[in-house]
Amino acid sequence: MKDKFFQYIQDLQNSITSALENVDGKATFQEDIWKRPEGGGGRTRVIENGNVFEKGGVNISGVHGKLPDSMQKYFGVEDADFFACGLSLVLHPKNPMVPTVHANWRYFEMYDKDGNIVDQWFGGGQDLTPYYLFDEDAKHFHQTCKTACDKHNPEFYPKYKARCDEYFYNTHRNEGRGLGGLFFDYCKATNGMTMEDWYNFETEVGNSFLEAYVPIVEKRKELPYTDEQRKWQEIRRGRYVEFNLVHDKGTLFGLKTNGRIESILMSLPPHVQWVYDHHPEAGSEEERLINILQNPIDWV
Repeated sequence: MKDKFFQYIQDLQNSITSALENVDGKATFQEDIWKRPEGGGGRTRVIENGNVFEKGGVNISGVHGKLPDSMQKYFGVEDADFFACGLSLVLHPKNPMVPTVHANWRYFEMYDKDGNIVDQWFGGGQDLTPYYLFDEDAKHFHQTCKTACDKHNPEFYPKYKARCDEYFYNTHRNEGRGLGGLFFDYCKATNGMTMEDWYNFETEVGNSFLEAYVPIVEKRKELPYTDEQRKWQEIRRGRYVEFNLVHDKGTLFGLKTNGRIESILMSLPPHVQWVYDHHPEAGSEEERLINILQNPIDWV
């Protein structure tokens, strides 16, 4: 399974970066192949200063070795080895009318001292973070997620949509990071689902990403915007940074397993603002966004 899924994310990285270069029309992804001293490595691809994308990364990794003590305590195991692989992407567009997007698809195995698999699971999802809210974009993104889920189980979309709203939430701000999408984790061979079934579901969602995001980018990338709207985008990006550094489990896992810092922190945008006690103008589009982020709604 690990070989099969690692091959899948290599192919997916190629198709996503190729499509995004076409959308941008100027910038291309810079590739960085790296090795992890403890075992494994990855292929980082970063795009910067494009026509559309100010900064973005589409990274894959496959790492293995002894599970660090801090993570052994977290999982309640002793003397365990692990293998983890996944694709993680974040795209920060230049135009504030185009939403930021994040996605991740991953697979994990844990082994006993004899090398036997004692646990394995899939996880992942994709979520949208707009700065200016176009309802039709939110509906399109969520409908694409729902369509992918419904091919496997009609209960998946409402379940994983709710988990996404719950997970990508800045509790210290009492607001969502964005409009959500899907979030699932610890998907194991239980309740009638085999690991092969989970693989099929995971890849279905991965394959839906470009359909979910690219039409939104194409529709919004040429829209005009003001300096004030750009400032709002940078303030909202600050909230994005806060979530990734304070709450995100993937970031914390990477830092605790001696992960590659450049790859872990590639999700951070290049231009961000923290304005003291900032409040959007009453009745504005900015205030409308905040109100929706504080009270998640069903888009489909």
